[in-house]
Amino acid sequence: MFNAANDALLWTPSQLPGALGPGLVAMAVKVSHWCNYLRVILSREGQRIERFQRAENILLTVLEKVSAMDPRFIADYPRNLEAFEFALCTSEDEVMVEVPLWIEADALLLQESTSNQGQLEKVTNGHHQTSGCCHLGVPKEGAAWENWTREDVFRVVDNAECRGHIVPGKILSLLKELIVTAIVHCRHHKLCPCPGDLSAESLKEDGLQLSLLVSSGWKMIRFNMIPVVRRKQSVLKLHGRRREGGFPEGSLQKVTHGADFIPSSYHHWRYSTNRHITKLLRVVGMLKGHHLDSLRLLDQVNSENWKEEGRKRGLTFHHLKMVLLWATELFPSPEDWEDLEGSVYRLLVILLCCLATKNLPHFLCPEENLFQGEDLDLSMLYHRVEAFASSPAHFLKCHFIQAVRANHQQPDNGIKAWLQLPAKDGAYWDTAYFDVLLSKFQVYRIQDRKRISALSDVLSKARTELMTIAEPGHVITP
Repeated sequence: MFNAANDALLWTPSQLPGALGPGLVAMAVKVSHWCNYLRVILSREGQRIERFQRAENILLTVLEKVSAMDPRFIADYPRNLEAFEFALCTSEDEVMVEVPLWIEADALLLQESTSNQGQLEKVTNGHHQTSGCCHLGVPKEGAAWENWTREDVFRVVDNAECRGHIVPGKILSLLKELIVTAIVHCRHHKLCPCPGDLSAESLKEDGLQLSLLVSSGWKMIRFNMIPVVRRKQSVLKLHGRRREGGFPEGSLQKVTHGADFIPSSYHHWRYSTNRHITKLLRVVGMLKGHHLDSLRLLDQVNSENWKEEGRKRGLTFHHLKMVLLWATELFPSPEDWEDLEGSVYRLLVILLCCLATKNLPHFLCPEENLFQGEDLDLSMLYHRVEAFASSPAHFLKCHFIQAVRANHQQPDNGIKAWLQLPAKDGAYWDTAYFDVLLSKFQVYRIQDRKRISALSDVLSKARTELMTIAEPGHVITP
């Protein structure tokens, strides 16, 4: 098994699950560590929701005025998804707020961009772009486009198919002007409780979203506002997925209806899965077990121990959400999520695999790598995550005021060689492979004979491949 004194990569059949696990007393101590850590995190969740709602009310007051001045922008009142995610995320006080456009979106023409300017780009805040860029064209037919062919949002093009394009850069500039005017109005009419409740200083920042700092009564929350075009027609193809795993039947198709487009550059839009992913997260929250508790816990550990000094670079909550969604699919049994420690390790083995292979597939668009183009030291992150997985008790201490990093890194025991297998053969991205990883960390307590048999098959298949990639000094047992 995996520990500091054993560098074996494989096991004999007698080492397979069944005789695993520490004594009952040690187990009780471990459970206490995990549950106490989670209890502290959960104790803050109610306060986070209250803070969000207070700041949200101020923001909606501003957006109401924006909509009153220009009805092309909608004040979208139901913010349940944003509040849900904000409460879950223990380490970040910022929220992405989509400002929908009042437009007949399904009639717009999607024209794929082929220019260098329209190539895939990154946006801040860890939200990945999951497809190429496109133009949104206003069709030549129809007479209800007066609001969207004005110069403040439109660019005429010489095109046989459409009159021209709706320009996201112009929309962002217009929205910024409206927000500034709305803030002045709210302050003048004393619609904001206190003079310091709103800070427009961050609106001066260049980018594809508009940031506004709003007081929650305790600290400022950064709302990153971004215009969005919402179509009823979906552009996401899910027919290639092999399974729905632990998700309720039909839930993937249900939450991925429709398509959202947000700015990708001054002239281009891109397809966004942000809303789909948050909806899926809420579906996961309705399942029995510690799915969301695992996400909460790892987000707190990430904030305290895995981020670099300064807390800007490193894994984001968006990365961890994707890991949870993959874990929900790959570990479909309710038995997988019965205890907190085992649930957290479901996420950990997937995260370690992604860090070792330098590839975190987007859950809805697996061909996209969420690590691609990110300024991340994946090797450093791997060692920090592996240190936690090897000795979690050293890290299960909350430091909400001033984070204190514990450095208990373990030497590489050969597990990294095992983790490299999915990069060589995509078939390893499967439940049986991750069951083996759970067994290495001694948290595999599944009694399902089919899964144990599949685990044995993976061990047999991997023996030859691991022999070829094992580093000098690592022992391969027969």
